[in-house]
Amino acid sequence: DVLSRRCVMMRLVDFSYEQYQKALRQSAGAVVIILPRSISSVPQDVVRQFMEIEPEMLAMETIVPVYFAVEDEELLSIYEQTRAASASQGSASAAEVLLHTATANGFQMVTSGAQSKAINDWLIPSVEGRLTGLGGEDLPTVVIVAHYDSFGVAPWLSHGADSNGSGISVLLELARLFSRLYTYRRTHAGYNLLFFASGGGKFNYQGTKRWLEDNLDHTDSSLLQDNVAFVLCLDTLGRGNSLHLHVSKPPKEGTLQHAFLRELETVVASQFPEVKFSMVHKKINLAEDMLAWEHERFAIRRLPAFTISHLESHRDSLRNSIMDRRARIDTKALTRNTRIIAEALTRVIYNLTDKGAPADLQIFTDQMQIQQEQLESVMDWLSSQPRAAQLIDKDSTFLNTLEYYMGRYLKDVKQHYVKADKRDPEFVFYDQLKQVMNAYRVKPAIFDLLLAVCIAAYLGVAYVAVQHFGLLYKMIQRLSLKTKQQ
Repeated sequence: DVLSRRCVMMRLVDFSYEQYQKALRQSAGAVVIILPRSISSVPQDVVRQFMEIEPEMLAMETIVPVYFAVEDEELLSIYEQTRAASASQGSASAAEVLLHTATANGFQMVTSGAQSKAINDWLIPSVEGRLTGLGGEDLPTVVIVAHYDSFGVAPWLSHGADSNGSGISVLLELARLFSRLYTYRRTHAGYNLLFFASGGGKFNYQGTKRWLEDNLDHTDSSLLQDNVAFVLCLDTLGRGNSLHLHVSKPPKEGTLQHAFLRELETVVASQFPEVKFSMVHKKINLAEDMLAWEHERFAIRRLPAFTISHLESHRDSLRNSIMDRRARIDTKALTRNTRIIAEALTRVIYNLTDKGAPADLQIFTDQMQIQQEQLESVMDWLSSQPRAAQLIDKDSTFLNTLEYYMGRYLKDVKQHYVKADKRDPEFVFYDQLKQVMNAYRVKPAIFDLLLAVCIAAYLGVAYVAVQHFGLLYKMIQRLSLKTKQQ
């Protein structure tokens, strides 16, 4: 019952927020939450419960270190032995508890890491690439954006499959499709396409914020300065039978963003009637510390923008959870959503509706079809590694691979970097995000006391025995002497 100086171990399947809070209140030495090797094997109700608790765990300030570890045989053995010892103490008599306490094995948990320190020179990288439209210099630009980083209560376990691996997957597939269309003069549209894979999305979209500042405030020529038709942000598109277009301001009729909304409705209604589509209007709340969606960064700078997602609310716990793994992605839904976006975008930039194209016209078929296998392989790659912003720097393998992949289809691919202001930092990252914990099998302190008592008793008995043996030896000597004298 007393947890002070004790390491509390909890398995995810048995995790209780009440027990977690109790451990923190009682100043436990540490809390170790044991995760299964495969999250997909965990019952969905347990996953949902943990995802709902995760934001509260992140928001709660505590001096008790909290660790997450993936289970293995040794760790489960320690857990079972500890649980068995705890259970026996609750139902046994005082004598049995004392005996068990003296003889049972315990474990001392020791971490090898040093005290965490702030990293002052960390760079958050982003990658951009473009496809130049056919025609004059002052062509309108369509910007397609998705943030690549993931987030959760433990950075090394944040794989972010749906949020936002799915968004990056769709962005890369759109880059592939439109690069083919822009290869031939007959299908080369009169729009510039600007693709941006942003970093720091989970930290209030810092990569996008700096990118906008660099392009709008610190340069004389930029595609973002000239004629932006609209900005399409991609976020959480890997499952479900619904799509929502999140806007800060409803688009006006006659604008290209309104035409895109209309085309989305047309494509969904005529080709995918099973999908529920809606527009969600939410004004930007500058009083909140965190923006709701990435398009709000563009809307603040008066650029027409919206975010498309299968989530109806930005507060959905899926967006910031270590439970967001590959198993939660529905590849068919991801492929379908990619096709909906690609079809609607194509109808807009080629003005197909005004040219009399039927609503059920399927553009991406045969050689131009959406490649589900490629989407699957990209999703496998993205979700196979943690992508927390604290783990990805400019030299990371992930970023180099992403830049190479975008370079296969886009022109002028380059990186952008965000570095926190030293005087007034907007974000602070720390090291020691991953540590090794060693478990040493030890006996309890009372065992040493009992052993000392036993040794003292043994020595006492030995001393008494020696004393008695000495008296007996003297008596035998006296008897033998008397016998000789007689």
